[in-house]
Amino acid sequence: MKSNTTVMKNKCMMIVFILLSLCFYAQKTQIVNDIKAAEHFKNHYKKKNYQRFSGKINMQEKAVVFDNKTVYYDNKDKIITSVLKQGLIYPQLLTDYQMQKFLDENTDKTQRRFLKLQKDPRAAFDVNNIELSDASEISSGTKNIKVKRFKTDFRDHRLKINSVYYFELINNAAAKEMPLETFIEGSKLSYIGN
Repeated sequence: MKSNTTVMKNKCMMIVFILLSLCFYAQKTQIVNDIKAAEHFKNHYKKKNYQRFSGKINMQEKAVVFDNKTVYYDNKDKIITSVLKQGLIYPQLLTDYQMQKFLDENTDKTQRRFLKLQKDPRAAFDVNNIELSDASEISSGTKNIKVKRFKTDFRDHRLKINSVYYFELINNAAAKEMPLETFIEGSKLSYIGN
């Protein structure tokens, strides 16, 4: 009887140890993500004033169509649903961002000349049929209730690209206990980057 009790105690202790290890690992992963986000904002942040999408937005159950460009999303993700619904992030904005990033970071004169020779240079950076998911709020490092920072996973299935985009929203009418969806409705996009 004692041996069964000892075996049960050992099994219970092992289960508790495994659960505690998983909890510790999960917390450590979250801290790493916040550190990556903080480093990204520290190294790349340039505040801008992006315009909301001015065309037709067609919200569907798992996709949003901005004129003729589609973004797939998980409708249970309240952050990305609200951001897309408000037209704060949209494919045409991401196309412009990627083209500008190429121009800013690429020093190869041949590639830059080739881009200028194209009839529509934006076509090479066209963003369509992408997926945005797993959006989460990240620490902004300030206590300003008018500023919130987020990250979201970006997937382009056509090019087999996975990336993380960071973005910042500013709501000048923000209040301390304002629900996140309300904050997003009244906000402006002030930064986006990957």
